[in-house]
This record gives sequence, structure tokens and C-alpha cells, in this order.
Amino acid sequence: MKLKFLGTGTSQGVPVIGCSCEVCTSSNPKDSRLRSSVMVTTDEDKKILIDCGPDFRQQMLTHKEDRVDIALLTHEHNDHVIGLDDMRPLIFKTGKDIPLYCSSRVADEVKNRFPYAFADEKYPGAPAFELHEIENNPFTVVDTEITPIEVIHFKIPVFGYKFKKLAYITDAGFISEAEKDKLKGLDVLILNCIRKSDPHPAHFILPDVIKLFEELKPEKLFLTHISHHLGLHNVEDKLLPSGMHLAYDGLEIIF
Repeated sequence: MKLKFLGTGTSQGVPVIGCSCEVCTSSNPKDSRLRSSVMVTTDEDKKILIDCGPDFRQQMLTHKEDRVDIALLTHEHNDHVIGLDDMRPLIFKTGKDIPLYCSSRVADEVKNRFPYAFADEKYPGAPAFELHEIENNPFTVVDTEITPIEVIHFKIPVFGYKFKKLAYITDAGFISEAEKDKLKGLDVLILNCIRKSDPHPAHFILPDVIKLFEELKPEKLFLTHISHHLGLHNVEDKLLPSGMHLAYDGLEIIF
């Protein structure tokens, strides 16, 4: 299987509008971060998208992706769902609704934000989705077993997802001991890390991620959902403990 980072930035993206810091003005492509999303390609060449934010169209074109077989949503914040309307060309091409897998709360929010996609009589050109409400239990789609990981983002539960020995978690500030048990023995763990210091009420910062790396002991850990406050990629990546890396847009991981 393969995971490709379509975006590794926070809700504002990097560069941030109006910011002239060294990260936002960097010429290194690894310092430019679209909103966080990944594409998983299964052994059977099925495409599983995780989150569909405002940069979805640009991400698909930039990374030469032209298909989504199913989409998993972590939660309902705009930087993770508002690009769903841009799936229309994929829906028109196949003539099939895009299956969306998410919690019941997220499903309700998707229906509220895109009511025209669920209308009994859709206007010509409207997107169409097939909603599947999931709970915190493993499920199988496109011949792939997926295990949700429930984490807390400020005060709301958010799903991360585990495939084989890889887990992807974004927008987390707390992981319970029960959920940590699902994250032991991993080859690859991907965690959000918004900045180097100054505790955040909804996201992990670097000391939190280092502590989890030492506790869970994955073979490799990649940081994502990164803001311009974390620093320059080529500088900060070298300062991380061995086995930890900053992810960047376009990075591919085979697992």
C-alpha cells in the first residue's frame, strides 16, 4: 500500500496570507503546505482519500490523482470537508456517488453544508454522495480493513485511521490510553504537530509528539498539520530525534 501526502498544513495553509516570516517567504517547496489530506492507494489499486478540504482540486491536479474510490472524513471542520463539492468531475466521470465514511455527527454536518447533494430532486451538476456512518470499530471497504482511532480535538471526538501498521491522526490534542493501545507496534505513525512550543488547546505541539514517539515507539513518525510556527523544513527536520520526520506535500510512504 502507499500513502501520499496531498497537504500537510494547518487550516490557514502555508504561506499564510499577509505573513512575511521566513517560512512563509521561503523558496523551498517543502515549506509550502496545502491543507492536510492524504491519499491511500491499496494493494488492489483502490484510492482512499482522507479528508477533502478547500485545496482538494489543486491537490488532485498537482499530484496527478484522478480518482477517489472512497473518502474517509476525520471531522467536520471546514479545512477537512469543504472541498467535497469539487468531487463533481469524478462523480460525473464514473456516474456513481462517492462513498463517504464518517461518524454520525460528521454525516449530519455534511448534509447541512451540502444540502443540494442530498436533495430528492437534484439540480443538474450537483454532486452526489453515499454516506456511511461508522463507529469506533474496525470496518472493511474496497478489500481493506480500516481501524478508526478516536482522539480528542479541543472538546470533540475526531477519527484517525489505521491501515495495516500505519496510522494517520490529524487535529488531535489528546489520545486516551485505550486508543493508544491501537497505536503500538506500528511501522509508521503520522501525527499532527502545529508548532514547536506554546501549548495549544486543540493540537499537539512538538514536545507532545516527541513524548508520544518515545511512548508508542513506532519505527517512524511523520509530523503533519504543520503551521509556519514550526520553522523551516530543512532546519527543523534535522533537529528531530532519529526516526522522526517532517512530512511535506507530495511525500509518498510505502507500507
